[in-house]
Amino acid sequence: MLRIAVQAKGRLYEETMLMLSESSIKIESGKRTLLIPAKNFPIEVLFLRDDDIPQAVASGIADVGVVGENEYAEKQEDAEIVKRLDFSKCRLSLAIPKSIDYQGVHWFEGKKIATSYPVILENFLKKHNIQAEIHVITGSVEIAPGIGLADGIFDIVSSGSTLVSNNLKEVEVVMKSEAILIANKQLNSEKRAILEELLFRFNAYKNAEGKKYIILNISNDKIDAVCKLLPGMKSPTVTPLAEEGWSSLHSVIEEKTFWDIINQLKALGAEGILVVPIEKMIL
Repeated sequence: MLRIAVQAKGRLYEETMLMLSESSIKIESGKRTLLIPAKNFPIEVLFLRDDDIPQAVASGIADVGVVGENEYAEKQEDAEIVKRLDFSKCRLSLAIPKSIDYQGVHWFEGKKIATSYPVILENFLKKHNIQAEIHVITGSVEIAPGIGLADGIFDIVSSGSTLVSNNLKEVEVVMKSEAILIANKQLNSEKRAILEELLFRFNAYKNAEGKKYIILNISNDKIDAVCKLLPGMKSPTVTPLAEEGWSSLHSVIEEKTFWDIINQLKALGAEGILVVPIEKMIL
């Protein structure tokens, strides 16, 4: 049995549970239940605060865990990153009041900076030979300059709307973060095997994300031109139709690019274009 630590609530929780569900792993979560075994896969889910996950994995309380890279970097626990999960993306940035004329990172010399990430901030300041006072607070970091608690802040930024609403501007991006899967370095062979199967399922789900299966009919003399637009994983599948001189072409396409090339496909004479969702993709 492999124990995976997951954030107890919030966006990271939702994205992780969706990934497990899309990997055909059935977990019925209940209120106030902290440890839940999967019904059809040898894992159990341990729900924790996000900032407790790195230590839980490093100490062996959990075997693996899904956590924000920002928390992993801040806690500096001895666990290994086994996969970047490409969701819950954000950045850790320095921000100051909008009214200030910012000329560079040395503006922070001698200033007071409010943050929930003192370790990452201290390393950044040392790298730039800046002496500043770090004021550690939890929650509502963005209000610190407005109430005179700090000159600037160092905090998570996603859309930037929270900064705007507090009359702040982002001036330095210190690190970019996303959800990562971390593992205890001392996993035995049995747990490693379960982890490999779990990664296989995660990869199949992530590979299919944002992709569509496209089928269209095209005259044979335009197949090469269509193939240049729709290269597929290696190359499109081409199947002759009953009507002489025509073929059915099958390929995989990024959904975000489909509408950019649909008119080009139609101009080439493509007909009966069908776009189908992809649930899993094994590469």
